[in-house]
Amino acid sequence: MEPGRKNLLGKIVCSLLFYATFAVAVPARSTAQVPTTAWHDGRFQVDVPGVLSRSAIVLDQPNLQPEQAMPLGNGRLGVAVWSENGLTAQLNRADTLPARLSPGEVVIPGLSALTQAKDYAGRLDLYDGEFHEQGGGMTATVSVLPDTDTLIIEVTGANPNDPQTVLLRLWAPRTTNATVSGTVGILSEGWKDDKNPGASGRAFGALSAMTAEGRSVSLAVMDPLTVTLWVRPFPDGHFRIVVACPHYDGKRDPLIAARPALSVGADGHRSWWHAFWNRAAVIKVSSKDGSGEYLENLRNIYLFAAAAEKGDEYPGSQAGVADMLSSARDRHRWDSSAFWHWNLRMQTAANISAGVGELNAPYFNLYRENLPTIENWTKTYMEGRPGACIPETMRFDGQGIEYESQVNDGKIPGVVGRDCDLGTYPFFNSRTLSTGAEVGLWVWEQYLVTNDREFLVQNYPVMASAARFLLSYEKPGPDGLLHTSPSNSHETQWDVSDPTTDIAAALALYPATIEAAKLLHRDADLVQQLQAALPKIPPLPRTQLTAPFTLLSPADDAAGEDMIAESYLPGAKNRNGENIGLEPIWPYSLIGDASPLFELGKRSYAHRLFPWDGGWSFSSIQAARLGMGSEVGATLVRDTERSASCVNGFTGCSGRAASEPRSVEFYVEQSGVASDTLQEALVQDYDGLIRIAPAVPTDWDFEGSVYVHGKTKVDVQVRAGVATTVVIESGITQPIKFRNPWPGLPVDVVSGKTGEKVVASAVGPIVTFNGAAGVNYLIEKHGTPTASQQFAPIGGTPAKEARKLGPVQLGLFPAQ
Repeated sequence: MEPGRKNLLGKIVCSLLFYATFAVAVPARSTAQVPTTAWHDGRFQVDVPGVLSRSAIVLDQPNLQPEQAMPLGNGRLGVAVWSENGLTAQLNRADTLPARLSPGEVVIPGLSALTQAKDYAGRLDLYDGEFHEQGGGMTATVSVLPDTDTLIIEVTGANPNDPQTVLLRLWAPRTTNATVSGTVGILSEGWKDDKNPGASGRAFGALSAMTAEGRSVSLAVMDPLTVTLWVRPFPDGHFRIVVACPHYDGKRDPLIAARPALSVGADGHRSWWHAFWNRAAVIKVSSKDGSGEYLENLRNIYLFAAAAEKGDEYPGSQAGVADMLSSARDRHRWDSSAFWHWNLRMQTAANISAGVGELNAPYFNLYRENLPTIENWTKTYMEGRPGACIPETMRFDGQGIEYESQVNDGKIPGVVGRDCDLGTYPFFNSRTLSTGAEVGLWVWEQYLVTNDREFLVQNYPVMASAARFLLSYEKPGPDGLLHTSPSNSHETQWDVSDPTTDIAAALALYPATIEAAKLLHRDADLVQQLQAALPKIPPLPRTQLTAPFTLLSPADDAAGEDMIAESYLPGAKNRNGENIGLEPIWPYSLIGDASPLFELGKRSYAHRLFPWDGGWSFSSIQAARLGMGSEVGATLVRDTERSASCVNGFTGCSGRAASEPRSVEFYVEQSGVASDTLQEALVQDYDGLIRIAPAVPTDWDFEGSVYVHGKTKVDVQVRAGVATTVVIESGITQPIKFRNPWPGLPVDVVSGKTGEKVVASAVGPIVTFNGAAGVNYLIEKHGTPTASQQFAPIGGTPAKEARKLGPVQLGLFPAQ
């Protein structure tokens, strides 16, 4: 949910998803005298399965609590698996709106013989997309198939003479329909979104169906919420449980809807996950204290979770919460029908730079599909203005409504927040005006990285509509500039003048929209308006480094005693802990190492009001943009130790009341921030200039890749803060410009296709060459050929135990 609400209402309900890691071994640094390189045969070579094996989650004791659940999924069906009552698996989907109700829970009590065995071992294998358990001569492998929304539980080593019992159940106050048809048991329920504020009237539902492969399968309805299955294992002791959980809106016959997902194979998920990981940019981090490995592990867990809970029509995560990986039954701390953009932005960014921008499809669809509704909402509640004021907290149907029926766990009456509404009371996002601009900028960024013109054609209307709204809201002042008031500085300052978010939004969105419109030959009139408005955007507000905060001017930069303020009313009350003064650095990319405001940005970071501002804090990304490698490492470790309390790498598990075993919700925000930070530390390209290792902590060694503008991937190896191998894989024919990774030294650019030097002995801080589509280019120091280094592909060895970082851990260590 929104960061502010989390702090102010004290509602961070923590989910202790304990992802057991078959101990990620921490490889020692090489002591060889001859340096190694992954460049060989004209390409950068990575053993992807080897690297991913380092990040498996290892369990050396059973994960008996729901907050220790392991996540699985295929993007539409998400599952949380833990060892309570043998084996328990909660089914989740993103399309059971508005309350995101679970389709059911599977329980296999007979697997207690496995989970209670003295030789128990468990492992979440990220590369194969499987959760494995073994003990007492039995094994269980759990997976979700990619093409059908099917959960598979494969068991071996069971006593063939003992029938196994499997429960498919729900819980009060659900009112499902439990039925049996032959060897299939079904729970189904349909409803309409017709009760809460902003109800869409759409039909939704939830369906789960169970069968088994074994001998003498039988089922019975035990009560309106429970179906029980009995199966005798095959003579060799194996049996399989198949659970279908397809999309369902209550209109179709449940058995017909479920049947395609009940007759399936068992291992198609492996090739699906292998393809995903070979498409994603891999990053390996090594450090003497193990902190780098921990963050590498966290990034891989994030990417795994992002794929597992991607969503279909809408994003799987709606408030930074990993809803589709939940083990909390139907509990949702925040309005489960609404989306918080602030808690989606880090995920969107991380996916783009990791080369898996397809995971952002539901995010872009959310705003593109609802654009007519958003424009109508804007016209109705923003005094007839044109364009789209995209609500920061937006219902899935495009309305700017957040309905919290259980504020402070029911101790405070429900409240309704209305965003992009000039007629409502001041509230967290009532007048947050910059969300549409940021959505539009993510459209532009994904286009720049993928070079997907069709994607831009489809999503450009969001950019244009957001720009039209901002233009319409700006009012000329006596100074000849365009001002926005009343407007929120996101959730931190309410109804102030010229928030930094508005100024940054206009300064970033207007040029991007102009460029996109010209590229697509669209909206010449809008281009003219934006060009005319740009010189009239006020400068970013400045204030003192310490209180009391008053408004300063750009002329005060010379003294070096100012920083960027939240708005033109710097002394206004802060109602949340967001560092709004850092927004121009990231995500708006207005301040970088070539900006005249770079020193101002660094002061703003050093004196930010909230050094610790929640698991969603973007400080580490902003530190990377400012080239602060040591701060990147320190901030990542600090934020992880303070928030990533779940053993699966998620946040939200600290502070759970013992009396509320199902109160935990998993949050994916902090791991998303960590993922994007590692990528930004290794490679940056926010303005057409590639920066190599701009913010790598000197005590961490990096090896890996990042996707940048122009459908291009940059591969880098860094030792002690210095790049040792640099490769640019050009995805299209284009000019490529990069900052010299070895300042003051001449560099060569070598074609991996021909072996010839495209650029020889280039000097200067920036090097430019013409890249050809599909060609890999090696960047090396002149006179120090990479070929003289020993070849060693980037790889790794499988994790063998859980990881620990200060007070937090990934996986479960042996019981004491």
